[in-house]
Amino acid sequence: MKTRRRLWLALVLVLLSWTGVACAALPETQAAQVVRVVSGQTLEVLLPNGPAEPQTVRLLGLDAPDLRQEPWGEAAQAYLAEQLEGQTVGLEPDVEPADSYGRQLAYVWQDGQLVNERMIAQGWGLAIARAPNLRYDDRFQQAQMVARALGRGIWNPDQPLRQTPTEFRQSLPDAS
Repeated sequence: MKTRRRLWLALVLVLLSWTGVACAALPETQAAQVVRVVSGQTLEVLLPNGPAEPQTVRLLGLDAPDLRQEPWGEAAQAYLAEQLEGQTVGLEPDVEPADSYGRQLAYVWQDGQLVNERMIAQGWGLAIARAPNLRYDDRFQQAQMVARALGRGIWNPDQPLRQTPTEFRQSLPDAS
């Protein structure tokens, strides 16, 4: 009975999120070729009219498990690599275009779907709001509710993620 209720809740949330998506036009994006998936939240891309060397892109609104968080970090990276490596994607910036590490911050689009949202909906990362880049925050929160209700990825009740990626990184000896 509990499983049935969770599935019903997830279905309602998905339908609610689709109603807003179906009416919205796709945003303007910059085309990029994904050459490598570094982690569940970081890509290396080539820009058609950009530098010859790959540029690093950090997916906005998503905090994926650290690669050292077994098994979640590698699983998130593998899922994203399967979806994107060698593919052309669209990069959509928000208010703040880069982070303090020089990485481009972007929402990543593939075939009309928001990859950041898909990662969260599949349970491969947490929705995380980082002002001022909040354009799709509501969508990401809904996707996380669905993943959690269905027990996907890091929300698997048999093997849940015990520490958020941020907590994990802060607990490392080399964290300052």
